[in-house]
Amino acid sequence: MKPVFRAGPVAWRVRPRALAVVLTAAAALVVVAALNIGKGSSPIGVLDVLETLLGGGTARERGIIFDLRLPRTLTGVAVGAALGLSGAVFQSVARNPLAGPDVLGITWGAGVGAVGVIVMSGSGGQVSGLTGALGVPLAGLAGGLLAGVLLYALSWRRGIDGYRMVLVGIGLSAVGANLVYWLLTIGDVDNAARATTWIVGSLADVGWESVGPVLLGLLLLAPPVLFLGRTIGGLQYGDDTARGLGIRVDAARGALLLLAAGLAAVATAAAGPITFVALATPQIALRLAKSAQPPLVGSMVLGALLTVSADFVVRLAPGVSGLPVGVLTAILGAPYLIFLFIRSAKGARA
Repeated sequence: MKPVFRAGPVAWRVRPRALAVVLTAAAALVVVAALNIGKGSSPIGVLDVLETLLGGGTARERGIIFDLRLPRTLTGVAVGAALGLSGAVFQSVARNPLAGPDVLGITWGAGVGAVGVIVMSGSGGQVSGLTGALGVPLAGLAGGLLAGVLLYALSWRRGIDGYRMVLVGIGLSAVGANLVYWLLTIGDVDNAARATTWIVGSLADVGWESVGPVLLGLLLLAPPVLFLGRTIGGLQYGDDTARGLGIRVDAARGALLLLAAGLAAVATAAAGPITFVALATPQIALRLAKSAQPPLVGSMVLGALLTVSADFVVRLAPGVSGLPVGVLTAILGAPYLIFLFIRSAKGARA
């Protein structure tokens, strides 16, 4: 009998294995984040990093960590968590492991909005006014949400079929990618170069101005998704069964897809398209927790862990130092995507 956690009229059934996965991944995340913060021209030990974050440390260590290094790692945590949760929702709603914002066009939709703001801003790469600290994230959010609406509208035919959604998403990705490349050709040279750097997905140049929007987006969008976790479980049994359970299927599915699109959009706007994270972490969490669907909290924590770990690797490993984190995750993600396609094709023939 699994224990039940109650908060007023709401109750959640706690799965010990899934909880163990979350706690283990969270502990690993703390260690990797401390290692990443400590890495630099002036190395700081893990224990010193943790002490400084808890209010101790010297004035020099506080200056290095809080002014220079913490924003990069904190952005990586928030971006990874948002991508992991977004991928878990997409895969659960579509009941397809190939469904993720990278494949479904959400990432490129956000890219169109963000790159449009960057290349259309003033010359010299300067972004001011509404196109300042909030301009790029807001444009990325709008582009991602628009792509999510188009995905749902074009995929819905008396219900959502996972494979049809993937095919529509691939088409939206192609359109979005070419729109981004077109924007790069018509933009100012300096702004186009800045946008090109953004496209590869990197945490190298993020500062506190990038942390606020992605954390705000995560804090606003993640709680409704987690609250709808039981609804996601009901959707796994098919539309007829879900309606029998009292679920308003179309409204619930539409709301979940928009929330997932928003999470992917704010993550992409903050750090560029960091691929593979949203695709892989839900499946990794599912296998570790041995659950029927990708666990939401587990996907969040593992997404954060994978993103920060990849950032640490590109800063540390010989031969890839300085490589944008999005390039590394794409290199890892391409073979995994091919594996999922082959596995899905075999399952369809079975």
